Amino acid sequence: MQASLVDIAFEEPPFSLLDERLRQRLAEGVDLHYFEALAQPLVPGAVGEAVYIIHKGEVAELAADSALPDAATLDKAQREGLDAWVSLRIGHYTAGDLFGALTLLNGHCRTRFVCEQETLCYQLPAELFFSLCDECPAFGEYFQHSLSDKARLLAAQRDTRQGASRDQAGFMLARVMDCMRPPLKLAASASIEQGVKAMQTAGADSLIISVEGRQGVVTRTDLLNALVIQGLAANHPLASLGSFALVAVTAEEYLFQALVQMTRHRVARVVVKERLTPDAAVVGVIELTDVLGFFSNRSQLVSLEIERASDMAALEQASARLPEMVRALAMQGVHMRHAMALLSALNGRLIERTFAMLVEEEHRASSCLMLMGSEGRGEQILKTDQDNGLIIADGHQWPDNEDTLQRFSDALAGLGYPPCPGNIMVSNPEWVATESRWRGKIARWCAGRDGEALMNLAIVFDARASGGNEALVDSLRGHLVRHATRDDLLLSHFARPALHFSTPLTLFGSLRSPRHGIDIKKGGIFPIVHGVRTMALERGVMATGTFARLEALVSDGRIEASDSADLAEALSLFAELRLRQQLRHLEEDEHGAVAGGAGDSRRDGQDKTTAAREAGSRNLIITQSLSSLERDLLRDALSRVKDFKQRLSHRYHLEY
Repeated sequence: MQASLVDIAFEEPPFSLLDERLRQRLAEGVDLHYFEALAQPLVPGAVGEAVYIIHKGEVAELAADSALPDAATLDKAQREGLDAWVSLRIGHYTAGDLFGALTLLNGHCRTRFVCEQETLCYQLPAELFFSLCDECPAFGEYFQHSLSDKARLLAAQRDTRQGASRDQAGFMLARVMDCMRPPLKLAASASIEQGVKAMQTAGADSLIISVEGRQGVVTRTDLLNALVIQGLAANHPLASLGSFALVAVTAEEYLFQALVQMTRHRVARVVVKERLTPDAAVVGVIELTDVLGFFSNRSQLVSLEIERASDMAALEQASARLPEMVRALAMQGVHMRHAMALLSALNGRLIERTFAMLVEEEHRASSCLMLMGSEGRGEQILKTDQDNGLIIADGHQWPDNEDTLQRFSDALAGLGYPPCPGNIMVSNPEWVATESRWRGKIARWCAGRDGEALMNLAIVFDARASGGNEALVDSLRGHLVRHATRDDLLLSHFARPALHFSTPLTLFGSLRSPRHGIDIKKGGIFPIVHGVRTMALERGVMATGTFARLEALVSDGRIEASDSADLAEALSLFAELRLRQQLRHLEEDEHGAVAGGAGDSRRDGQDKTTAAREAGSRNLIITQSLSSLERDLLRDALSRVKDFKQRLSHRYHLEY
């Protein structure tokens, strides 16, 4: 066929991996082949002869034992959409998609391909396909790529498709190096007067000093306080004014990660180091004003709004802007791990500010608010149910805490965090206790080993501090680790829930495609999160996030780096697919609210079962709505989950 007549998307994977010469060979070597409706280009057990690239039409991939539709059923499916026939699909291919490559590589076809309508395909002969694989290894490897490799290809494909819109939103992909300023360095023996003049000349708000090998920061505010409040002389040396507990990033990190650090540590600047080690040189400084200036008029100013809020009304206004920010992150293709970190920091700060506004300082100093669940792990994107508890220091008296904590829970509901259906909240006295009582609870749960006890252990192990005395949470989690680390029977019971939900793959490794969709939380997210949580508990890993736990387990030698990378990519993919579904529901809710008006009481009489069903639907992924590459990624990711569950079963003897 003449190359000029071939309409193949050479700018997209896998064809984008070929150079111009090989693309020309491919274009000249394909033939256009016509299939009637209900024709079967490939059937189970068949030895492939070609790879098919769809020019026009639609092809369904079915499990090997699926019954074929007749013409009437197929016609009804095309007219009415997702009915019993369409739900049998484990794959759906349209113009631009290809199929048949795995058949050639595996030696035979494991599923059935049926044309849903008259279909035209470019037919790439097997001999030419293997020749292209030989001359361009990346092309051949594409079909057997690791999950992380395919994820990078998907990201690149989205970059190309989004084009100018990505350029306009490129600020979210900016690096620290794009915004940092050179550090102003002075000798620690320099005087306050010299420091003021140096800052004035450089237009800086801080300077770096070094005392006995330790690097510290002296800010303009430090100098002002030294002169006005402490009454120090202008010739007083800078050495005693430095802050040496530096919050640091590297120049290669995303700029919004610097904003995450500022938000999490409540500081107005971070230093930029060559590498994140104590002895690494400071090569730059990022001020909050620099970051906010770079993000000016963007939804990322939520961070500034939270810090400036003086009452709950202002916090509610800042909180209401978070969905806008989530949409921006999703649209811009920011890696889900980074998006989780940013949103977790902002959600945590919102909750912490609320706690500070409603709880008196004397009680905050002798207690600690625990954030648990996905918020504790730092893996929350959109706001979910409240999951929190409170530790009160032994000996501290707080007689009226129930009224205060009820107001706190009500305030969080006003910020958009609905009450927890399981009542795991500080408004429930069962989740408020002294240090000693909490340690007693841990001991009883470890001894009990029933479902509720194990769930509570998992909840506490994921807890992180958000306001108050953070050492109380660290101590409690350490107590839990000491109880569980060497208890093999407890760990076996603890690990078992990771196997509770089946992986939505067929016997042949294809995606199951039930009509209502795949529950990605049960089938994908939970097994990874809980399996990694179990391994972290066994090894005494104190990180709370799944990604950080995976990294620690690699360092500990408990998991291979390649397996860790694949599980991390799988979790990111599942979170992204789930977020897209949740955003669709959010838009539907918003449109419904607008259409119904302020007096719409449609949900007022909704019972808990209906609400739970709606919440569950936000986790359902309709595989037929995904692109070919996304389906391939999802299938690969779920295969990693299946393998991981098998390793968990063997490690913790769950087969018995």
